[in-house]
Amino acid sequence: MPKQIELKLSPADSYNDATIRRAAANLCAIDESKITKIRLIKRSVDARSRTPIIILLVEVFIHEVPPPESLLSFSSVVPKSNCKVIIVGAGPAGYFAALELLTLGITPVIFERGKDVRSRRRDLRAIQQFGEVNPHSNYCFGEGGAGTYSDGKLYTSSSKRGNINHVLQILVQHGAPSDILIDAHPHIGSNKLPVVVQNIRQTILEHGGEIHFDSFVTDFILEDKSIKGVIVNGCDEHFAEAVILATGHSARDIFHLLERRKVVIEPKPFALGVRVEHPQALIDEIQYRQRIRDEFLPAASYKLVCQVKERGVFSFCMCPGGLIVPAATAAGEIVVNGMSMSRRDSPFANSGVVVAVEPEDLVPFKKYGTLAGLEFQKSVEQKVFQAGDGSQQAPAQRLTDFTTNKISSSLPKTSYIPGIYSSNLIELLPAALGSRLQIAFKEFNIKMKGYLTSEAIAVATESRTSSPVKIPRDKETFKHVEIENLYPCGEGAGYAGGIMSAALDGQNVARAVAGALE
Repeated sequence: MPKQIELKLSPADSYNDATIRRAAANLCAIDESKITKIRLIKRSVDARSRTPIIILLVEVFIHEVPPPESLLSFSSVVPKSNCKVIIVGAGPAGYFAALELLTLGITPVIFERGKDVRSRRRDLRAIQQFGEVNPHSNYCFGEGGAGTYSDGKLYTSSSKRGNINHVLQILVQHGAPSDILIDAHPHIGSNKLPVVVQNIRQTILEHGGEIHFDSFVTDFILEDKSIKGVIVNGCDEHFAEAVILATGHSARDIFHLLERRKVVIEPKPFALGVRVEHPQALIDEIQYRQRIRDEFLPAASYKLVCQVKERGVFSFCMCPGGLIVPAATAAGEIVVNGMSMSRRDSPFANSGVVVAVEPEDLVPFKKYGTLAGLEFQKSVEQKVFQAGDGSQQAPAQRLTDFTTNKISSSLPKTSYIPGIYSSNLIELLPAALGSRLQIAFKEFNIKMKGYLTSEAIAVATESRTSSPVKIPRDKETFKHVEIENLYPCGEGAGYAGGIMSAALDGQNVARAVAGALE
């Protein structure tokens, strides 16, 4: 049996095989020659001491040869005749549901409103360079979902939902770097994830699945509280044994469709705020106490949370060495999000910093009923847009000025390509949220000294942290609470919060569907 040990090494030594082997031998009190293999299980950074160290969790094989690592295979998949399941959405929930259905002998038929991952790039360029928003193809919609072009962060605390390592292995087999199997906070990067998504698509197609792009679900085929299929692009009817609804957190038209068709939905807690951008060197200095970061250390990140007037304020989707991108899904709104390339080598670090939205904030929108949160979210995005020049330029403020209600006389450089302009964000954000952010930034500066600085900016609006609507389902069967054969899934339904949790939910829902069809 291999011996599992923990090694604490300098950043440089952690990447030196000879040093790792020597350290493992010393800790195991054996001669190096007795070690046949060292397998790296987990790698993380400990920056609590004055000098950051790398912690390696390894398996040491002594006088034994480790078994070969098994590869996942879809070669034995034989779809059952005439058994099809429609999946609405080609994000991680939809694609991992499709892969799981194939292994269970069921043919997935995917309808994606957006374009394939490569074709999406033209629409991303259009919103970045010209402020043109395609409502079906943007940073939120299209093959791979919102995460494809917003970093590809894979860290999750959803270990109880399923086998995280299994999902990571599937990603590696489809082209993701093997480091995601060992890094404590794995990510793929927006430059590499599109290829992975493309390869997953190929696997689905090669094993009998169907994928249809530019296919917007405009209605459901309902009969006696049971879903029979969907209508695509307003005219094409498609029937199946079940429908998995995996549309993502920004598919507002689907929420409106559900309400119009009297399918039960519920309001869900969400949060809204700004995206904060610092120089990455400053974050490195705060976290590592190194203005010039050690070449063997990753770009430093942070996670902050506090309570302000009985509401949670927290950092979200932190992107070290990243970029701020325009994430609007309709004309007339300003939405910002963050992303990083695989190397995380941008000179900027950004993170969403958001405040919990409470029922009292939604009182002016009570006429919208279950969709009050959605309309509140939309109203803030539109107000921010209307304050600008009609482009995707976003209002911004130095962080120190934000806390004192002062319009910044100048703004530092930013990664946000459409550009920023000085504005008093307190006048644009809901008062209950803006005032709490002002206090929170001061609290964060106590927890992370140097955070509150004129070198940092706040950019509005960070509003798509999660879906403001939940599509309720049975905990055991995963079916909608009223509509037979309808399976809400992923982030848009309120059951996930990122790539990994969405993928796990997709797998779980697929298994539930297969069980119901037996």
